[in-house]
Amino acid sequence: MLGVTLLGGAVFTAMAGENSSGSGSASALPKSATTGIEPASGLIVGYKSKAQETHSEKAVREGISAAAAKTGEKLSYERRLGIGAALVNLGGVQPAKEVIKVMNQLQADADVAYVVPDALVPTSDIASPPDEAQSNLPSDGTDLTSKQWNLSEPKAGLDVPDALRVSTGKGVTVAVLDTGIAKHSDLDANIVPGFDFISDHGPNESGESKDNANDGDGRDSDSSDPGDFAKEGQCPANEATSTESSWHGTHVAGIVAGVDNGKGIVGVAPDAKVEPIRVLGSCITPDSDIIDAITWASGGSVDGVPDNQTPAQVINMSLGSEAPCTPPMQAAIDQAVQRGSTIVVAAGNQGNRPAPLDAGKFDFASCNNVITVAATDRAGDKAFYSNFGSAVDISAPGGDTSNGHPENGILSTFNSGKTAPAEENFHFEMGTSQAAPEISGLAALMLSVNPNLTPAEIETAIQANARPIPGRCEEGCGAGLADAAKTVEAVAQGASAGATDSPSSPPSDSSSDAPTSPDSPPASSSSSDGAGNGTGQEGDGTDLSACLHNSCQVEVTSGDTIELDGAAGVDELQIDSVSDNTLAFTASSGNGAQQSSASQTAPGRSQVNDLAVDVISVADDRATIRLSS
Repeated sequence: MLGVTLLGGAVFTAMAGENSSGSGSASALPKSATTGIEPASGLIVGYKSKAQETHSEKAVREGISAAAAKTGEKLSYERRLGIGAALVNLGGVQPAKEVIKVMNQLQADADVAYVVPDALVPTSDIASPPDEAQSNLPSDGTDLTSKQWNLSEPKAGLDVPDALRVSTGKGVTVAVLDTGIAKHSDLDANIVPGFDFISDHGPNESGESKDNANDGDGRDSDSSDPGDFAKEGQCPANEATSTESSWHGTHVAGIVAGVDNGKGIVGVAPDAKVEPIRVLGSCITPDSDIIDAITWASGGSVDGVPDNQTPAQVINMSLGSEAPCTPPMQAAIDQAVQRGSTIVVAAGNQGNRPAPLDAGKFDFASCNNVITVAATDRAGDKAFYSNFGSAVDISAPGGDTSNGHPENGILSTFNSGKTAPAEENFHFEMGTSQAAPEISGLAALMLSVNPNLTPAEIETAIQANARPIPGRCEEGCGAGLADAAKTVEAVAQGASAGATDSPSSPPSDSSSDAPTSPDSPPASSSSSDGAGNGTGQEGDGTDLSACLHNSCQVEVTSGDTIELDGAAGVDELQIDSVSDNTLAFTASSGNGAQQSSASQTAPGRSQVNDLAVDVISVADDRATIRLSS
């Protein structure tokens, strides 16, 4: 799991229901905040949907020039991101005071929806959790599947062998956003062309020779991993680096789709394809590169990059940041999901800190519309390093190689090179980075037997068919431990909401957000408060009951009422009408003393106080909506 140093908080503003060019479909944006701003070299600016800047480069440049004139800073327009937002270059790393000044000036433009620093991801944080016992195995033709306990052991494994009797992932592409992939005989047959999205590859604004890409060039079609080691002085001062390469992307890719060739390891979905997308280099990678990578992986267009010929149905992101999900990152995720891509994210490896961290504090893991994955160990307990909490949707084996037991880690494809690629081999590692690709592989198995599954249905089925955490997880490990066989069998039979014998609850010593019944509405995807499923059920002009922590997904029709607890500033949501792909509703607070009416087309989001109303779909006189606060 990648820890991320977010270089700045954010200045965010948005009108309720006001769409922006960089916010997906009417996504609600966080409130204004300037706390926590740190030095930054770039800003991401999103525009409102009707602003001239959404389609005019000239208007974007004029706005930036005006802000430069008023602040005295050397600002320049760098490029348009795939989500429609603009990337603004600050002319080098600027102190926090100057960053805030520029942000405030840009935000003063009525056409601007949000301004955030272009956060930086340090590759040095790829390192596995502490106390790892290193162990490599040669690639000599030996069948190593017996060492893949995470796939098959009854207590704490995923039951992948039984799932493979139904599906092998054929016809599904999984994008792995990571360090790229080194050649490996257990992977090569399943690799489709990807892309290298690392843009930083030369002298910086100060003339210093820096090379985050580590391959001598910028963005290109070569997504192979040249190694993410760093030479002395290669990265910016005060940035931690590693003198050895991690081969992180290669390890993740093998977990997803290692080839079933009778030797080495086998992936969760051995007939799926892996699309390597390089976003992590030797030093630090800006969020803007990751945003473009998500867009491209899902089939969206990115300026200067050829269109993706094999858009991914699943995107694996074993990376994240200790910060809230920003508007541009949420926009990239929302748009990718709208294109049909299921996004799987690692929960993070900071659970063993003196002050352990909840996954809800991490970018990506805290974003909406993702499947956030925590890690368990071989005993079935929450892994000591894993983040946790209500933002977690599901758990999967991440292993624990500490105390001299590498065999208790996750075995996958690797490379023996200390810096540059050398001979292929295999390696035991542990982390939520290893748990996430197991769920990505499971999603591929599901889509192979039922290509019509939506990202929401995939998450729902995985959660509904999970089994209780076999060990302990008082802090919250989502719906339980994923069960590949039960999940694949359920969707193969057309029961996307789960099998009728799904567990109703985890054991008493396991905190979980599992559905209370197979017919419960699906959980909101890592909502900001991380709440799980609501208690509302479908009704006809009737009370739909209270939503748990103001978070639920239900089908509604005209006249339905949803009672809330008022914590988000709304006590009752009245559905006024459902027609013409539009939902009209009235939100009331204070026993009806304050009312606010709005309408929203599908798919899209409206914001009422702190309550987000997502209209997922409308069919005739019924609409599927999701509430989150």
